[in-house]
Amino acid sequence: MKMMSDGVQKSAGDSLHRILGKMTSNRFLAMLTGMFITMIIQSSGATTVMVVSFVNAGLLSLTQSVGIIFGANIGTTITAWIVAFFGFNFKIANLAIPVFGFGYFLSIQKKIKKQSLGEALMGFGLLFLGLDMLSKAIPTLDAGSMSFLSTWTGKGLFSIIIGIVAGIGITVLLHSSSASTAIILTMSHNGLLPWEFAAAMVLGSNIGSTIDAVLAAIGTKVNARRAALIHVLFNVAGTLLAALFLHPLLDLVDWIVPGKIEDNITYHIAMLHTVFNVVNTAIFLPFANQIAMLAEKLIKPKKDETPDVYHLEFVETGSIENAAAYLVRAEKEISDMTNVVIRMFDKIKIGFSNRNKDFLEIQFEPLTKDEDFADQMQEQLSQYLIRCSQLPMGEKLKNNVSMMLHIVDALESMTDDCYSVAVLLKRSIEKNMVFAEEDMERFQPYVDLAHQFLEFIRENINKTLSKEQLEIAQNFENQIDLFRKNLKKIARKRLESGADVKAELLYIDMVRNIEKIGDRAFSISEALANTK
Repeated sequence: MKMMSDGVQKSAGDSLHRILGKMTSNRFLAMLTGMFITMIIQSSGATTVMVVSFVNAGLLSLTQSVGIIFGANIGTTITAWIVAFFGFNFKIANLAIPVFGFGYFLSIQKKIKKQSLGEALMGFGLLFLGLDMLSKAIPTLDAGSMSFLSTWTGKGLFSIIIGIVAGIGITVLLHSSSASTAIILTMSHNGLLPWEFAAAMVLGSNIGSTIDAVLAAIGTKVNARRAALIHVLFNVAGTLLAALFLHPLLDLVDWIVPGKIEDNITYHIAMLHTVFNVVNTAIFLPFANQIAMLAEKLIKPKKDETPDVYHLEFVETGSIENAAAYLVRAEKEISDMTNVVIRMFDKIKIGFSNRNKDFLEIQFEPLTKDEDFADQMQEQLSQYLIRCSQLPMGEKLKNNVSMMLHIVDALESMTDDCYSVAVLLKRSIEKNMVFAEEDMERFQPYVDLAHQFLEFIRENINKTLSKEQLEIAQNFENQIDLFRKNLKKIARKRLESGADVKAELLYIDMVRNIEKIGDRAFSISEALANTK
């Protein structure tokens, strides 16, 4: 999955992002995309694994993934119809090795310049080969060996529960709802399972099919884990709902499929699988945004984890818009952006204290992601606030919007300053530059003072500063300016005395960037003091 994800991201990048964006531009199109992909590759597990992979690579947003996951559940029902009509002989896994071989050929041909596409194809081939190997890992699990289940039939509600649990267990073991459906169809065709028990097993197989998405999400980024959770929530909720109304559902299927159940049980099971997933999708698809929000609430980012893609949507209600309500949302996002600044500054503080390769290996990549995320926040927050400014509002709220736009710009500039310092630290480590111990000791209180100023901003963001609080901010600014002046003076004296020019100039650049952060913090303080 990682090989496919990395290969797709490198080979397609923005073009695939645009294609997927168009295919998933609304929840209905996203559902159709998931349905047709699953119909072609014959595996909802593989589709959801790919969705998790694409979300992890930042090619799909969490909301876009919801529709595809729903569609995959409808698409997987084609397997039951193929089994009912032709038997279980259609296997896309047979193409896995040729696809991997072709991908490997592309990956080693430097002249073709398709190495990344080759890597993606190799990952694609391995994905299906792996799923097929998992399905065959328990070769004794067939219709004959599962005949003991027939002893649990005819016991009312207890049988339904046992059927659902059995469907979950078989699908988890086989890593394939298609394979478990084939077993259920075979047993039912041989008269080992009655209609109601077989239906319960089909419902259980939908829960068991989430195992691949769950396994694929282990160790991934926050939105990929959320996509896997959505798959689990959707299938579990749908199965519980269907179990509550099992008899009406079975009656509906009996009405759709003509003839006696015993004579056409395979078609009844195939139709049940289809009706269940179509009805389930019809119920939950209108709530795609709310389901994505629920997943975001249930799965929080790990400490210091930054999502790849920032998303802030201006949702019009269609009625008279309440500008104040929109601004409350903007305030929350500004608070989050302030936390990004603090998090980046904390990382560069670690770099000052431990200026070694650990900083490059552990802190630099998260700093890069934070800076990119802050750029996205600035762009979308600014667009959001401009939309807010177009709503009917009084003069006070208009001033607040202008102030918030100014703060967003200042916060984004702070992240740029933090990243600039990180780049300077990186250069000093890679070039093995040496700074005198007393210089770094003088530098530490300067950094601590800037950090205190940032904490002051975080505590008061979205509040109106009093005159006394503005004086505190002014005091921070004055102390930082005085520190900068003294540190630069000492560095120039060292330059005049023959110190390493590159090291001293880099040191002065770090001092200047920290002072810029203080300037921007004071600019935010002034904006907050002017709100009424």
